[in-house]
Amino acid sequence: MKPTDLESRVSSLSLAVSSTLFALLAAALVWAYWPGLAEIVAAWNRDPDYSHGYIVMPIALYFLWSRREQLQVERLAPSWGGVVLLSLVAVVRYYSGKFYLGPVDAWSIPLALGGIVLLCFGRQCFRWCLPSVAFLYFMIPLPYSAETWLSVPLQRIATGLSTEMLQLIGIPALAEGNVIWIGERPLMVAEACSGLRILVGIFALAFAFVLFSGWAWWQKVAVVLAAVPVAILANSLRIVVTALLQEMVSGEVAHRFSHDLAGFVMIPLAGFLFWAVLAYLDRLFPVHEVMTSAAVVKASRKGR
Repeated sequence: MKPTDLESRVSSLSLAVSSTLFALLAAALVWAYWPGLAEIVAAWNRDPDYSHGYIVMPIALYFLWSRREQLQVERLAPSWGGVVLLSLVAVVRYYSGKFYLGPVDAWSIPLALGGIVLLCFGRQCFRWCLPSVAFLYFMIPLPYSAETWLSVPLQRIATGLSTEMLQLIGIPALAEGNVIWIGERPLMVAEACSGLRILVGIFALAFAFVLFSGWAWWQKVAVVLAAVPVAILANSLRIVVTALLQEMVSGEVAHRFSHDLAGFVMIPLAGFLFWAVLAYLDRLFPVHEVMTSAAVVKASRKGR
């Protein structure tokens, strides 16, 4: 038997053992986190702000598939760094259970999955799958305190901006707290209308763009920062349309639009606005290819 054949068989056997270990540890992870996973799925069904959770895993798998050429199978090897990472997860789970910090326990799920990948397949595979593992955080509901911390200012900004937009198109509107008075009829901007769902969706789009884009790092930072005003604008447009329906049609139609149709309409609208921002940044900062002297000579020869 040639040495190369022996090395190939040893490598294949090692990969098979690592894959089997990964499957066993992944099953153990699901078993260990089953109560938390059930609560996460219940939040997807209960709260419209997190109904997108069902599509997070398929998108994360698509990220892996689209980047499959970057995975160097010959460099896959177990790493003890995974033991360190899983030990950290065990500490986090211990204290989250001791102090009844359920959200913290849920947020350790992607970290545990990353530790299993690092343990079974090594650093190269861990770096390859890191974007997909990080993307899984979009499926985990925010802690109530963090959700309130985000929703309250978003709610206040959306109320003020919507009032200004209504006044701009000639509708007499006055903001009073989180209530927009249109004449003598109030329109309540509830916490559910804060736009948190739109914000999470736009951040997910920004994450995907940053992952696959060849833009400079500062341009990617600008794209991520642009997610906030885009989400606020889209949500304010939803409130304006609701106010117009209440004023010109009926309160029932306005309520139906705000709670039933707006979720299907405003997410695509926010995506379109985000695409417009990307197109603007692309025009504002065009990419110029720098050619060496040899490349210039070669291009000139092809043109003859």
